[in-house]
Formats: sequence, structure tokens, C-alpha cells
Amino acid sequence: MAGDISRHRLTVVSGPSGVGKSSVVGELRKLEPDIYFSVSVTTRKPRPGEVEGAHYHFVGRAEFDAMVADGRLLEWAEFAGNCYGTPREPVEKALAEGRPAILEIELQGARQVRKAMPEARLVMLMPPSWEELVGRLTGRGTENEAAVQARLAEAERELAAAGEFDHRVVNADVREAAEHLLSLITGEQLAAGNPQDSEHHE
Repeated sequence: MAGDISRHRLTVVSGPSGVGKSSVVGELRKLEPDIYFSVSVTTRKPRPGEVEGAHYHFVGRAEFDAMVADGRLLEWAEFAGNCYGTPREPVEKALAEGRPAILEIELQGARQVRKAMPEARLVMLMPPSWEELVGRLTGRGTENEAAVQARLAEAERELAAAGEFDHRVVNADVREAAEHLLSLITGEQLAAGNPQDSEHHE
């Protein structure tokens, strides 16, 4: 793997709904399969096509609560009656082995990770413009107007917190955004800088 592996640490990727987090992280998997991609634990039921251990670790509420109480989760949150969290041990194991680790989580979780691991690198994935994000969310056609407006309101709150992050990466092109993210992880410099990238702690 290219870059200075001695600088590897936990990288948290966050951003509003519709910004393309899953697409960018999926592309990053293709670019650098050696990176450890955290698999979240959740209390919700599996959806069609989801595989235990690949998409999520599916557990009951009692087991999830025990993981919280025992400090086995780096972060956790509850959405729509279901709990989601990041298992601590696999992340720490990957980092101890010298592998960079990636978490794809929401703002609330990113803030928890910053407290638990102050050395973590926080990256906010940004849309090219607010209009572009609105178009992505309204163009899905899978939710009613109230749900879309709720997502847009939440997106505004998340984007307003971008200053809390070490870097901002604009997702105008999935491949380019993934390459930019990889350059941050490996410590390499991009040939052409992203004007929206913000480096507070590097």
C-alpha cells in the first residue's frame, strides 16, 4: 500500500443523507482492499439481500444494551426505534496490526468517536452544492414530501457542523472523491488540491 503506513489511524467518513457516502466508501474498497471497513452492529431486522457480518451484525436489544454497558462500542445511536453502533475491538485490532480503518457513520457518531479517540481523522463528505443535494434527495422518489423535508433539515444541520471535521471532501465524482479520501488516509498529496478540503489537525 502506498503512503506512510506509520501514520494510519481511524478515519471517520460522515455527511448528510444523499451525499453518496456508501458509493464513495464502496469505490474506496476497490482502490485499497487492505483498509479495514468497520461493520456496524444493529438491532433492526435484516433487509432482503443483507448478509450477517457483511452488511451488519444483527443482534437483539438486550445484547446491544450489554455492549453499550460494557464499553464494547466506539459509538452508538438510535434511529427510528433501531439502534446502530460500531464495535470497538475489531477497529482497535486493525489499527494495532498497522491497517488503516474506516467508519462510515452519522454526525452524532462522529462526535462520539472524536471523544473516544481524539486522534481519529474526521472527514465530512460534501455535495457540490446545496441544489445538487436537494436534487439527489427529491429525485429518489421513495419518500413522501414530509420525509424529504425532514432529511433536508437534517442535512442543513450536518453541513453546518462541517467545521468540526479535519477535512472536507466534495463528492462531485465518486472516483475522484474516493481517490481524495485515499490520499488523506495514506498521507499522500493530491496533484490537484480540492478547494473544499479543510485541514485543521494534519
